[in-house]
Amino acid sequence: MSRKAVGCPVEVTLEVIGGRWKVMIIHELLDGTRRFSQLHRALTGVSHRTLTQQLRELEARGLILRKVYQQVPPKVEYSLTDLGRSLQPVLIAMHEWAEANALRLNPPTGDG
Repeated sequence: MSRKAVGCPVEVTLEVIGGRWKVMIIHELLDGTRRFSQLHRALTGVSHRTLTQQLRELEARGLILRKVYQQVPPKVEYSLTDLGRSLQPVLIAMHEWAEANALRLNPPTGDG
């Protein structure tokens, strides 16, 4: 039986956290546990369906925990696992890179 070769580490990371919303969800959960509605409000522009899908994918990868409270109405909370929290330095590095290169990435247009 042959094992599937693991790709480039950067490719693997992008496969796990790639897309517009996964990184933003992780970033939001770095500040603590959130309910679905809190995440939806914080992530302006994400649909309920997309947020649900992204949360499921992050949970399946072991990056977040989904805790369901048996009450009426049901209460569901999301939090980062240790694996998810280990992405914090990656997000900080992305933030710092964007700040350091903001002018090159978004040069002034000269309109004002």
